[in-house]
Amino acid sequence: MESREYLGQYTLTQSDEYFKLGRDSVLLSRFCTLRPNWMVCDLGCGVGSLLLLLSQREERLHRVGIEQNPGAADLARRNLTENGLEGEVLTGDLRDSSLLPGDRFHLVVSNPPYFRAGSGKSGGMARMDDTCSVTELCRSAGRLVRTGGRFALVYRPERLAELFAALLEARIQPKRMQLLSYRIDHSPYAVLVEGVKDGGPGLEILPTHYQEQTGK
Repeated sequence: MESREYLGQYTLTQSDEYFKLGRDSVLLSRFCTLRPNWMVCDLGCGVGSLLLLLSQREERLHRVGIEQNPGAADLARRNLTENGLEGEVLTGDLRDSSLLPGDRFHLVVSNPPYFRAGSGKSGGMARMDDTCSVTELCRSAGRLVRTGGRFALVYRPERLAELFAALLEARIQPKRMQLLSYRIDHSPYAVLVEGVKDGGPGLEILPTHYQEQTGK
């Protein structure tokens, strides 16, 4: 069954068959660095939620999404078209280097499955990384983003060591980080990280974002 979510001036059509828009994507879209006329790529774009959210901030973008599920990719194309936005959604594996030429994007974003396969966490199949590891994800981002370009994603705090190791292996230097928590007396449930390809050392840690402060 399809449903609609209103994102400012845009309308997001979703389906019960595919992963739906959540808080993580909204916060990631607000966190990442974005400039007019940037080339932006969403790895594992689903039905195109992040592409619409980024377009809320800046409509003048060159949008590309990669999605392995053909049905979700079709819905992402619909969401761009029905909102009058230009863009390209490729159906395929984000690890496939033949899908797109490298060293072209100013910004690559991803809200990936971030629970380790077999960890026993209650993430559900759509949240498990058994089909694409964090190393493979970062390697793909590092190939696609241009020197000086950025890769931003949301991940699990307890896996930061793995994430940073994968980013550095992909020549992406972590530059900005923000923990996400429901309340001030709760441990963080996620972390936002942005890195720069071939950037110098130096990590800015932003104040923790608490849901209770904003309601979002």
